[in-house]
Amino acid sequence: MKFQQLPMGARFEYEGKVYTKTGPIQAAAESGGQRVIPRFAVLKPLDEKPKAEAPRRGRKLDEAAVMAAFEAFCAECADLPGAAAERAAALASARQRFLAALK
Repeated sequence: MKFQQLPMGARFEYEGKVYTKTGPIQAAAESGGQRVIPRFAVLKPLDEKPKAEAPRRGRKLDEAAVMAAFEAFCAECADLPGAAAERAAALASARQRFLAALK
């Protein structure tokens, strides 16, 4: 089997060592370290069903910090020049839509 045919996280043997695919051309050795695996390399898959790649999670945000920043943004927008009544109504509506989308 060729390296590019392996899914991410698949374990395989190459040149007598066991690796796990960690990128499009990289693998991590079980004994430690990274290695570039050539496209032409013939590999021996070790897993019948390779482990699924763990879902990537974005950074975690503190809810209180997000809400404080959002309230500061709303206060700054309320002070912008222009028709105060129209701007205040549009800002209040947008604020409610934003908060509803978070729930």
